[in-house]
Amino acid sequence: MYGLARPFLFGLDAERAHGIGLASLEAAYRTGTSPLLARRPKPLPTRAFGMTFRNPVGLAAGLDKNGAHIDALLALGFGFVEVGTVTPEPQAGNSKPRMFRLPRHQAIINRLGFNNDGIHALLRNVGRARRRDGLLGINIGKNKDTPNELAASDYLFCLEHVYPAADYVTVNISSPNTAGLRELQEEQALRRLIGTLRDEQERLASKHGKYVPMLVKVAPDLSDDDIDAAARVLGDMRVDGVIATNTTVSRIAVQEDPLARETGGLSGEPLMNKSTAVLRMLRTRLPDSIPLVGVGGILSGADAAKKMAAGASLVQCYTGLIYRGPALVGECVEAIRRRKEAPSRGNLPNR
Repeated sequence: MYGLARPFLFGLDAERAHGIGLASLEAAYRTGTSPLLARRPKPLPTRAFGMTFRNPVGLAAGLDKNGAHIDALLALGFGFVEVGTVTPEPQAGNSKPRMFRLPRHQAIINRLGFNNDGIHALLRNVGRARRRDGLLGINIGKNKDTPNELAASDYLFCLEHVYPAADYVTVNISSPNTAGLRELQEEQALRRLIGTLRDEQERLASKHGKYVPMLVKVAPDLSDDDIDAAARVLGDMRVDGVIATNTTVSRIAVQEDPLARETGGLSGEPLMNKSTAVLRMLRTRLPDSIPLVGVGGILSGADAAKKMAAGASLVQCYTGLIYRGPALVGECVEAIRRRKEAPSRGNLPNR
């Protein structure tokens, strides 16, 4: 069915198609026709962050920024859905147009800029979701007009408010579309921010009587030295998990495309090798007790299996869903299942 709808959606402005696609998924869920979009995969229980996921394939943050379609997205067969990025106050994001498809490369460039309705709107939406079929992550960020020296206050505000509603929380310091945000990945800034948030996480765990894991999402454009430094901090701080990676500002893989000059983060197939290399490096540098989530460039089940081979415990899709449709979810689950069930030789990382 998605094959029939895709030419229509790709004939529209990318951001308008995004909204229509989400509205269509919501309508399918409410009318009970979601099974016509894709067959739900058989369960593949996976443990990570002290929780059991129905399967290890999730939706990355950015598709449902306001958490308005959680149930509809879980109905596609995802084991978990991550919503956001949400900021303390509503913000419009960057000026339009700000999303661009690169079909020859199965890629998207976006410079949305944390456009969202604010944390209170997101929590109202989360409160209305039934969430019977999967786990929920909430991705948090800072408002555009909050200077980096005050960024911790925005993240603390978000963490405190989403903590009771989330199964896990992701700290987004790696979007390229908020000026200066990636500077928070620098070693000393990262140590201060994550240390502050870890202290708050422990306080909230005591207050609410439950421990909600906190993950950190990193960029794919870090140098080897930057990855070493980030791994030191995240290991020392004993974060619960790391998501590798966000979008890239590199255009090497698409430099001949007419849209390559558009600013923003590049996602999709050109990101696969770059993000997987960062994932693999982090796996060799972080303690085994810190699970990794592999995201970036998953366009097939084989891509998902490669992320697992590189050290991921879970994977996430976003741009692949735009190009392949809901069938990608089950394809990824089955590829990971085959990898897990294969003889030990089949579980060796690709070389």
